[in-house]
Amino acid sequence: MVSNAPFSERKQAFTDPRLCAAIVDGVTFNAHIVETGTDSFRLAQTQEKRRRRT
Repeated sequence: MVSNAPFSERKQAFTDPRLCAAIVDGVTFNAHIVETGTDSFRLAQTQEKRRRRT
């Protein structure tokens, strides 16, 4: 999932470097970037719910 990847890894999802730079620039323009780690809280919650159901 691209939204959980650090900006340095976005080029793996968007192979065109100019496109990748344009997307990151557009998303981060006038934004406050908060690094929270690489683990997705939503993914962990979904996996926990699935484990409880089985």
